[in-house]
Amino acid sequence: MFRRPCAAAGASALAARTRGMLSRSLVAFSLALLLLGLALRLPDRWHFARARPRNAALHQLMTLQRSRANNWTPALLLVGQWTQIVGWWGVAATGGPLAAVPASLAVAVHLRHLQEISHFAVHGVLTRSHRFGDVLADYVVHRPLALAPISVRRSRHVRDHHPNATVAGADPNLTDLQEAGLRPGTSRWRFRASLLYPLTGRGVRATVKTMAAAVVTAPSPRSRSTATAAVAAVPVAAYLAGGWSAVLFGVLVPRILLYPQLAWLSLLVEHTWFDPQPRTGTPARVEAGRCLRLYPHNRVLSAVASATWLPYGDLHHYAHSAHPAVRWNYLLPLERHLGHPDFTPAALLLGTPSVAQRHRRALISASSADTQYASGDTAFAGSVQRSVMAVPENGHPVLAVGRTRSP
Repeated sequence: MFRRPCAAAGASALAARTRGMLSRSLVAFSLALLLLGLALRLPDRWHFARARPRNAALHQLMTLQRSRANNWTPALLLVGQWTQIVGWWGVAATGGPLAAVPASLAVAVHLRHLQEISHFAVHGVLTRSHRFGDVLADYVVHRPLALAPISVRRSRHVRDHHPNATVAGADPNLTDLQEAGLRPGTSRWRFRASLLYPLTGRGVRATVKTMAAAVVTAPSPRSRSTATAAVAAVPVAAYLAGGWSAVLFGVLVPRILLYPQLAWLSLLVEHTWFDPQPRTGTPARVEAGRCLRLYPHNRVLSAVASATWLPYGDLHHYAHSAHPAVRWNYLLPLERHLGHPDFTPAALLLGTPSVAQRHRRALISASSADTQYASGDTAFAGSVQRSVMAVPENGHPVLAVGRTRSP
């Protein structure tokens, strides 16, 4: 009469041991995928690092870059990123809440990496073949992540943003910041909320709307079909890799919340958006007045930023703005040659000087100026000017805009 309970207990214990073995096997497999993904990413770094000078002018770096250009290491780089994402899906599924949270953050970081890698396809320097670079970026990054087609991003970024950086009404990135609440007259609390805009209700709705638009507004029925299939394939693959935990913590939370926030912070530190200083001369001189360089004297924070939320040369945005055709591998040597821009904050949100402090003070000053204009203070109005100049760069005008005060 005791055999049936004993048999049931034995079966339960066997099932528990089986689940434990499967869980340990999945963890081991996930860690193997993380290492494999890292190995796949390294050839691109090593290939472009060969004979790279520590400090060099544009011509020397472009000559080296052209000699290293190829199609296979960028493809391996992108495959490596996705391989590691799949590895983190497994970690999120097997490690419980303590593993799911860091797995979500890690996937969000990989999405930021994918965004910045495809950014260089937008500029035509990811691969030797521009066409192959576009295909890689579109099908391996943009479509699976529900980002706008590469052609749309190129138009917005290269045609609209680069020559018009910080120009109100012309720079789409500045428009995004303004629509999020970063505008003259904003309250202190609204300003702080705007720094975390993608995590707010408005920000989440905007992210979901943008993702849907990337699929729905595809230029042709075939493009819409492939975009829909690519977007659907990601959560399906996550489910197969780790079940619903992988879908939630490996896809939805990183894509809708964490990655947009990391991308938003990177946008905030690209330029002195609200008080650019007018400059004349070379592209580097022009960009020095409207770019910034975060953590110029802190190697630890610079390394952390470069590995996480400012990857693939995004920390060196000044050098990129001055010479957009330079691949990320050579931006640091170029930055050493150019020097730093005018604003070199030591902190992002807290401390002095910080990026947030600079933006807040600029918006307060702009609000005061607008009040003076509205009250009819013509003396003050005449002292605040918008200075716009054009400096040709590869046939495209580069504008610098800022407020200046007359003596």
